[in-house]
Amino acid sequence: MNVSHPAPDHSAPDRSTPGHSTPGLSTPAADGRALVVTRISDTQWQAVEDDRVVGSGDTSRRPDGRLFVSVDAWQGPVFDRIARTMLTDLPEPLHTVTDEADQEATAAWQRVGFAVVRREWGYTVPTDPRTTGLGPVRPPAGVTVLAPGEAREEPLRDLDRAIHREVEAGAGWSAMPAQILPRPAGTTVVHPVKYTVAHEDGRYVGLLRTAPLPRRPRIGLLAVRADHQRRGIARALLAHALDSLHRDGVTTAWAEVAETNAAATALFEGIGACRAGSTLELVRH
Repeated sequence: MNVSHPAPDHSAPDRSTPGHSTPGLSTPAADGRALVVTRISDTQWQAVEDDRVVGSGDTSRRPDGRLFVSVDAWQGPVFDRIARTMLTDLPEPLHTVTDEADQEATAAWQRVGFAVVRREWGYTVPTDPRTTGLGPVRPPAGVTVLAPGEAREEPLRDLDRAIHREVEAGAGWSAMPAQILPRPAGTTVVHPVKYTVAHEDGRYVGLLRTAPLPRRPRIGLLAVRADHQRRGIARALLAHALDSLHRDGVTTAWAEVAETNAAATALFEGIGACRAGSTLELVRH
Protein backbone atom coordinates (compact mmCIF):
# COMPACT_ATOMS: atom_id res chain seq x y z
CA MET A 1 0.00 0.00 0.00
CA ASN A 2 1.30 3.43 -0.86
CA VAL A 3 0.22 6.50 1.08
CA SER A 4 0.94 9.14 -0.94
CA HIS A 5 -0.21 12.89 -13.48
CA PRO A 6 0.52 11.48 -16.35
CA ALA A 7 4.06 12.14 -17.58
CA PRO A 8 4.48 15.28 -19.65
CA ASP A 9 4.17 15.10 -23.42
CA HIS A 10 7.80 15.39 -24.45
CA SER A 11 6.81 15.57 -28.12
CA ALA A 12 6.25 19.30 -27.60
CA PRO A 13 9.35 21.46 -28.03
CA ASP A 14 10.95 22.24 -24.67
CA ARG A 15 11.33 25.99 -24.73
CA SER A 16 12.93 25.88 -21.30
CA THR A 17 16.25 24.63 -22.63
CA PRO A 18 19.44 26.49 -21.68
CA GLY A 19 20.34 29.47 -23.80
CA HIS A 20 16.78 30.69 -24.30
CA SER A 21 16.17 34.22 -23.04
CA THR A 22 12.80 35.91 -22.98
CA PRO A 23 12.85 39.64 -23.76
CA GLY A 24 11.44 41.84 -21.04
CA LEU A 25 7.68 42.25 -21.41
CA SER A 26 6.20 45.50 -20.14
CA THR A 27 2.66 46.39 -19.12
CA PRO A 28 1.51 49.77 -17.82
CA ALA A 29 0.72 49.56 -14.11
CA ALA A 30 -2.40 51.16 -12.65
CA ASP A 31 -0.46 54.32 -11.75
CA GLY A 32 1.15 54.54 -15.18
CA ARG A 33 4.50 52.97 -14.28
CA ALA A 34 5.76 50.11 -16.44
CA LEU A 35 5.80 46.57 -15.12
CA VAL A 36 8.57 44.58 -16.83
CA VAL A 37 8.87 40.78 -16.59
CA THR A 38 12.17 39.21 -17.68
CA ARG A 39 13.45 35.67 -17.73
CA ILE A 40 16.71 35.89 -15.82
CA SER A 41 17.75 32.22 -15.97
CA ASP A 42 16.58 28.85 -17.26
CA THR A 43 14.29 28.44 -14.24
CA GLN A 44 13.63 31.98 -12.94
CA TRP A 45 11.61 35.04 -13.96
CA GLN A 46 11.56 38.48 -12.34
CA ALA A 47 9.05 41.33 -12.37
CA VAL A 48 10.39 44.88 -11.98
CA GLU A 49 8.34 48.04 -11.54
CA ASP A 50 10.00 51.44 -11.26
CA ASP A 51 13.40 49.79 -10.68
CA ARG A 52 11.97 47.70 -7.83
CA VAL A 53 11.53 43.90 -7.84
CA VAL A 54 7.84 43.23 -7.20
CA GLY A 55 7.57 39.52 -7.95
CA SER A 56 9.29 36.37 -9.19
CA GLY A 57 8.57 32.99 -10.72
CA ASP A 58 10.47 29.72 -10.89
CA THR A 59 10.22 26.15 -12.13
CA SER A 60 11.38 22.74 -10.93
CA ARG A 61 11.27 19.51 -12.91
CA ARG A 62 10.54 16.33 -10.99
CA PRO A 63 12.51 13.17 -11.74
CA ASP A 64 9.41 11.68 -13.44
CA GLY A 65 9.32 14.61 -15.90
CA ARG A 66 6.54 16.72 -14.39
CA LEU A 67 7.30 20.44 -14.52
CA PHE A 68 6.11 22.44 -11.48
CA VAL A 69 5.82 26.22 -11.50
CA SER A 70 5.46 28.78 -8.72
CA VAL A 71 4.96 32.55 -8.56
CA ASP A 72 5.71 34.88 -5.65
CA ALA A 73 3.85 38.19 -6.00
CA TRP A 74 1.71 40.30 -3.69
CA GLN A 75 -0.50 41.89 -6.37
CA GLY A 76 -2.86 40.07 -8.73
CA PRO A 77 -1.78 41.93 -11.89
CA VAL A 78 1.88 41.16 -11.14
CA PHE A 79 1.06 37.48 -10.57
CA ASP A 80 -0.87 37.34 -13.85
CA ARG A 81 1.91 38.98 -15.85
CA ILE A 82 4.60 36.66 -14.43
CA ALA A 83 2.45 33.56 -14.88
CA ARG A 84 1.47 34.41 -18.46
CA THR A 85 5.09 35.12 -19.37
CA MET A 86 6.11 31.75 -17.96
CA LEU A 87 3.29 30.05 -19.89
CA THR A 88 4.60 31.60 -23.07
CA ASP A 89 8.08 30.21 -22.41
CA LEU A 90 7.33 26.73 -21.08
CA PRO A 91 5.96 23.50 -22.57
CA GLU A 92 2.74 22.03 -21.22
CA PRO A 93 1.50 20.26 -19.19
CA LEU A 94 2.50 22.45 -16.24
CA HIS A 95 1.79 21.65 -12.58
CA THR A 96 1.52 23.69 -9.41
CA VAL A 97 0.52 23.09 -5.79
CA THR A 98 -1.50 25.33 -3.47
CA ASP A 99 -2.77 25.19 0.09
CA GLU A 100 -6.52 24.68 -0.30
CA ALA A 101 -7.14 27.19 2.48
CA ASP A 102 -5.45 29.86 0.34
CA GLN A 103 -8.39 30.46 -1.97
CA GLU A 104 -6.78 33.55 -3.47
CA ALA A 105 -3.75 31.58 -4.68
CA THR A 106 -5.89 28.81 -6.14
CA ALA A 107 -8.11 31.35 -7.92
CA ALA A 108 -5.04 33.10 -9.33
CA TRP A 109 -3.79 29.89 -10.97
CA GLN A 110 -7.28 29.09 -12.27
CA ARG A 111 -7.40 32.59 -13.74
CA VAL A 112 -4.44 31.72 -15.99
CA GLY A 113 -5.85 28.40 -17.14
CA PHE A 114 -4.94 25.84 -14.45
CA ALA A 115 -7.49 23.31 -13.21
CA VAL A 116 -7.60 21.30 -9.99
CA VAL A 117 -6.84 17.62 -10.64
CA ARG A 118 -6.33 16.18 -7.17
CA ARG A 119 -6.44 16.81 -3.44
CA GLU A 120 -4.12 15.59 -0.68
CA TRP A 121 -5.20 15.53 2.94
CA GLY A 122 -2.70 16.56 5.59
CA TYR A 123 -3.00 14.59 8.83
CA THR A 124 -1.73 15.15 12.34
CA VAL A 125 -0.93 11.63 13.50
CA PRO A 126 -0.78 10.79 17.24
CA THR A 127 2.10 8.61 18.36
CA ASP A 128 0.82 7.39 21.73
CA PRO A 129 -0.21 3.71 21.34
CA ARG A 130 -2.99 4.29 23.86
CA THR A 131 -4.51 6.75 21.39
CA THR A 132 -3.73 4.95 18.14
CA GLY A 133 -4.74 1.52 19.41
CA LEU A 134 -1.62 0.12 17.73
CA GLY A 135 0.02 -1.08 20.94
CA PRO A 136 -1.02 -4.74 20.52
CA VAL A 137 -0.25 -4.77 16.77
CA ARG A 138 2.43 -7.26 15.79
CA PRO A 139 3.82 -8.11 12.34
CA PRO A 140 2.47 -11.21 10.56
CA ALA A 141 4.11 -14.56 11.28
CA GLY A 142 7.56 -14.72 9.75
CA VAL A 143 7.87 -10.94 9.35
CA THR A 144 10.36 -8.95 11.42
CA VAL A 145 10.30 -5.15 11.72
CA LEU A 146 13.68 -3.42 11.76
CA ALA A 147 13.96 -0.07 13.53
CA PRO A 148 15.48 2.98 11.79
CA GLY A 149 19.20 2.44 11.32
CA GLU A 150 19.02 -1.37 11.58
CA ALA A 151 18.44 -2.11 7.88
CA ARG A 152 21.41 -2.83 5.63
CA GLU A 153 21.83 -0.36 2.80
CA GLU A 154 22.16 -2.74 -0.15
CA PRO A 155 18.91 -4.73 0.36
CA LEU A 156 17.16 -1.53 1.39
CA ARG A 157 18.27 0.05 -1.87
CA ASP A 158 16.90 -3.00 -3.75
CA LEU A 159 13.53 -2.68 -1.97
CA ASP A 160 13.36 1.04 -2.65
CA ARG A 161 13.96 0.46 -6.35
CA ALA A 162 11.42 -2.39 -6.50
CA ILE A 163 8.71 -0.28 -4.89
CA HIS A 164 9.42 2.63 -7.21
CA ARG A 165 9.15 0.30 -10.21
CA GLU A 166 5.82 -1.00 -8.94
CA VAL A 167 4.48 2.53 -8.51
CA GLU A 168 5.58 3.46 -12.03
CA ALA A 169 4.04 0.31 -13.51
CA GLY A 170 0.82 0.71 -11.55
CA ALA A 171 -0.91 3.89 -10.42
CA GLY A 172 2.06 6.06 -11.36
CA TRP A 173 3.53 8.96 -9.42
CA SER A 174 0.44 11.03 -10.20
CA ALA A 175 -1.31 8.96 -7.53
CA MET A 176 1.23 9.92 -4.89
CA PRO A 177 1.37 13.15 -2.90
CA ALA A 178 3.30 15.82 -4.78
CA GLN A 179 5.68 16.00 -1.84
CA ILE A 180 6.78 12.38 -2.44
CA LEU A 181 9.28 12.45 -5.27
CA PRO A 182 10.15 9.57 -7.56
CA ARG A 183 13.85 8.80 -7.59
CA PRO A 184 16.01 9.27 -10.68
CA ALA A 185 17.35 6.03 -12.10
CA GLY A 186 20.40 4.82 -10.22
CA THR A 187 19.73 6.85 -7.07
CA THR A 188 20.80 5.05 -3.91
CA VAL A 189 19.25 5.10 -0.46
CA VAL A 190 21.45 7.57 1.39
CA HIS A 191 19.97 7.54 4.89
CA PRO A 192 18.83 4.10 6.14
CA VAL A 193 18.36 5.72 9.56
CA LYS A 194 15.13 7.25 8.18
CA TYR A 195 13.59 3.85 7.34
CA THR A 196 11.55 1.36 9.35
CA VAL A 197 11.72 -1.87 7.34
CA ALA A 198 9.80 -5.16 7.21
CA HIS A 199 11.94 -8.27 6.63
CA GLU A 200 10.78 -11.76 5.61
CA ASP A 201 12.53 -14.86 4.22
CA GLY A 202 15.84 -13.13 3.65
CA ARG A 203 14.57 -10.01 1.87
CA TYR A 204 13.04 -6.65 2.69
CA VAL A 205 9.34 -6.42 1.77
CA GLY A 206 8.06 -3.10 3.15
CA LEU A 207 9.26 0.27 4.36
CA LEU A 208 8.20 3.44 6.12
CA ARG A 209 10.30 6.55 5.62
CA THR A 210 10.26 9.29 8.25
CA ALA A 211 11.76 12.74 7.71
CA PRO A 212 12.75 14.64 10.88
CA LEU A 213 11.25 18.04 10.06
CA PRO A 214 11.66 20.95 12.52
CA ARG A 215 8.05 21.09 13.72
CA ARG A 216 7.23 17.38 13.68
CA PRO A 217 8.44 14.23 11.90
CA ARG A 218 6.85 13.59 8.52
CA ILE A 219 5.84 10.15 7.29
CA GLY A 220 7.13 10.48 3.75
CA LEU A 221 6.33 7.06 2.30
CA LEU A 222 4.63 3.90 3.57
CA ALA A 223 4.82 1.07 1.05
CA VAL A 224 4.75 -2.72 0.88
CA ARG A 225 5.76 -4.87 -2.09
CA ALA A 226 2.74 -5.87 -4.18
CA ASP A 227 3.12 -9.61 -3.44
CA HIS A 228 3.10 -8.95 0.33
CA GLN A 229 0.17 -6.54 0.62
CA ARG A 230 -3.06 -7.12 2.56
CA ARG A 231 -1.30 -9.01 5.34
CA GLY A 232 -1.06 -6.24 7.93
CA ILE A 233 2.58 -5.35 7.20
CA ALA A 234 1.84 -1.66 6.60
CA ARG A 235 -0.05 -1.45 9.88
CA ALA A 236 2.81 -3.14 11.72
CA LEU A 237 5.35 -0.75 10.20
CA LEU A 238 3.24 2.23 11.25
CA ALA A 239 2.78 0.85 14.77
CA HIS A 240 6.53 0.35 15.20
CA ALA A 241 7.49 3.76 13.79
CA LEU A 242 4.94 5.70 15.84
CA ASP A 243 5.83 3.84 19.03
CA SER A 244 9.52 4.70 18.48
CA LEU A 245 8.64 8.37 18.05
CA HIS A 246 6.48 8.29 21.17
CA ARG A 247 9.32 6.80 23.24
CA ASP A 248 11.56 9.60 21.95
CA GLY A 249 9.11 12.17 23.34
CA VAL A 250 7.44 13.08 20.01
CA THR A 251 3.68 13.45 20.44
CA THR A 252 2.54 13.82 16.81
CA ALA A 253 3.78 13.14 13.29
CA TRP A 254 2.60 14.48 9.93
CA ALA A 255 1.42 12.60 6.85
CA GLU A 256 -0.10 13.42 3.46
CA VAL A 257 -2.62 11.09 1.86
CA ALA A 258 -4.16 11.36 -1.60
CA GLU A 259 -7.91 11.84 -1.34
CA THR A 260 -8.45 8.91 -3.71
CA ASN A 261 -6.39 6.48 -1.59
CA ALA A 262 -9.22 4.94 0.41
CA ALA A 263 -7.05 2.30 2.07
CA ALA A 264 -4.51 4.80 3.40
CA THR A 265 -7.25 7.19 4.50
CA ALA A 266 -8.95 4.40 6.44
CA LEU A 267 -5.65 3.36 8.02
CA PHE A 268 -4.75 6.81 9.32
CA GLU A 269 -8.23 7.85 10.38
CA GLY A 270 -8.63 4.49 12.10
CA ILE A 271 -5.74 5.29 14.45
CA GLY A 272 -7.06 8.73 15.37
CA ALA A 273 -5.21 10.90 12.85
CA CYS A 274 -6.94 14.26 12.33
CA ARG A 275 -7.19 16.19 9.08
CA ALA A 276 -5.28 19.42 9.54
CA GLY A 277 -5.31 20.86 6.05
CA SER A 278 -5.31 19.95 2.39
CA THR A 279 -3.21 20.62 -0.68
CA LEU A 280 -4.44 20.99 -4.24
CA GLU A 281 -2.49 20.07 -7.34
CA LEU A 282 -3.44 22.04 -10.43
CA VAL A 283 -2.49 21.33 -14.03
CA ARG A 284 -2.59 23.34 -17.23
CA HIS A 285 -2.75 21.20 -20.38
